[in-house]
Amino acid sequence: MTTQTFHSPIFVPRIAASVAAFLSDLSHAVALATGAQARFDEIQRLQALSDDDLAQIGLSRDNIVRHVYADLLTR
Repeated sequence: MTTQTFHSPIFVPRIAASVAAFLSDLSHAVALATGAQARFDEIQRLQALSDDDLAQIGLSRDNIVRHVYADLLTR
């Protein structure tokens, strides 16, 4: 009778690390897409307001995008 011993291949940890990196990147991409959609929705909402409504909240039409992306522009 013969006995065979199988050792786990060295590439298994690399595959696991690759899968983990892929899932992390995918999660990051989903978060970015969600944030982009929220910003787009906010721009659309503000664009739908009248000039008087925008003035009441301290905005002009040409500053809407700058306002929505202000957190990214001040870095």
